[in-house]
Amino acid sequence: MYPTLAQLREEYLTQGTLKGLPQQLFINGQWREPSAQKWLDSLDPCTGQAFARIPAGSAKDIDLAVNAAQAALPQWQALPAHQRGQVLARTADLLEQQQDLFATVEALEVGKPISEAIADIQSCLRTLRYYAGAADKVQGDSYPLGQQALSFSIMEAVGVTAHIVPWNFPLNTTLRGVAPALAVGCTAVVKPAENTSLTSLMLGPLFSKAGLPDGVYNVVSGLGVDTGAPLVAHRGINHVTFTGSVQTGRHVMRSAAQNISSLTLELGGKSPLVVLADADLEAAADGILSAIFYNAGQICSAGSRLIVERRVHAELLDIVLRKVKQLQIGHSLDNPSFGAISSAAQLDKIAAFVERARARGRQILCGGQRLQWQGQGWFYAPTIIDDVPADDELIQEEIFGPVLSVQIVDDLETAINAANCTQFALAAGIYTRDVQAALHFAQRTDAGQITVNDYWAGGMEVPFGGNRLSGFGREKGLEALRNYCRTKAITFKV
Repeated sequence: MYPTLAQLREEYLTQGTLKGLPQQLFINGQWREPSAQKWLDSLDPCTGQAFARIPAGSAKDIDLAVNAAQAALPQWQALPAHQRGQVLARTADLLEQQQDLFATVEALEVGKPISEAIADIQSCLRTLRYYAGAADKVQGDSYPLGQQALSFSIMEAVGVTAHIVPWNFPLNTTLRGVAPALAVGCTAVVKPAENTSLTSLMLGPLFSKAGLPDGVYNVVSGLGVDTGAPLVAHRGINHVTFTGSVQTGRHVMRSAAQNISSLTLELGGKSPLVVLADADLEAAADGILSAIFYNAGQICSAGSRLIVERRVHAELLDIVLRKVKQLQIGHSLDNPSFGAISSAAQLDKIAAFVERARARGRQILCGGQRLQWQGQGWFYAPTIIDDVPADDELIQEEIFGPVLSVQIVDDLETAINAANCTQFALAAGIYTRDVQAALHFAQRTDAGQITVNDYWAGGMEVPFGGNRLSGFGREKGLEALRNYCRTKAITFKV
């Protein structure tokens, strides 16, 4: 029997840690001490206190991991596709047995409420099972060259894949890339964020127990300069999947270009949520709260810009402000309605944005200050800033925190113009009862995914990714399999 949420909470509150957390890298199916014999503290954002140690890898460890992935590639690629799917399915079963542990660790690392962490792990289960079912459904095409020739294509695994994972959804983002890569026959080296590495490491033994050959899944944690940079630059890497900032994404592109490695980049956004005058305002208000305050706004596709039609501007904000007052901070394991900021540095960044806005005379309707839980931790109050002009940095730059900027418009056309006023194009949503207006908005708005009357609508089946500064390529759905395949055309003269 595995420990329950209640038992894990009691253990943590009593001991300040959890037993059995990994302190080594996972390379070639084995735990391995970091070559430099260095470790980093993993801090609980709700208290600011260390509760675990993260192995700090180096370029030497990256080399070992990539070499292991290269050596494992022929065996894994040659395995019948349905058997690869079976390994993913068994991994899902094993993860489900320990989902309370994984959720607890993720809540402690990120600072999110335990209910949100549970939802993350359940999404991981769906991801594994989705790609388990998709593994034997990757196929090529045939081409009509007439009776004198036979031509067709096959889809082959691209090779060794690198996965650089952000800190806000650690295991979810890991599997969003690794599961389709493994399904088609690739091998993987994962570099998790240095402050949220535990669950990616914990996944390694589950893969092994499920029958994954040694070397197919490897995890090297550590600082980006010591591990992420040498991973992207390694000549043994064939594809890089990166989720993170635009600035780092540019570095990744330049480095990957040296080896002509293919790329999937998801670089964040400044996503608009439009509310037209005919919308159900209560439903829209609930959607707004979820879009910007879930995970304390630390989501690349968060609805961080509210674009509201002037006729309902005051009424809608009254409803939203009433709901915001009900949000309460607390320790993640106590399942508060509003979570912590993941690091002191991120908290400083958020606070600086708001302080500059205050100095410019922007109207802060609520929030705008740091908070603490029992005198400790990194929290920032849910913040709404009204009537922000399109050229303001609150509109143009990603804050990555619980800050909602409001833009007021007069009609659908000006709402569309406002939605497209930034260099980001990741997600967008609209609340309206007018189907024609919703379709017009969806066709005219530049974003990788559009939702109508439910900002977080969609799931693992729906392709996810952005345009412009939000990156390129798509994850999730069957389309994600293409990231990890290359097409080979074969033609016979008959």
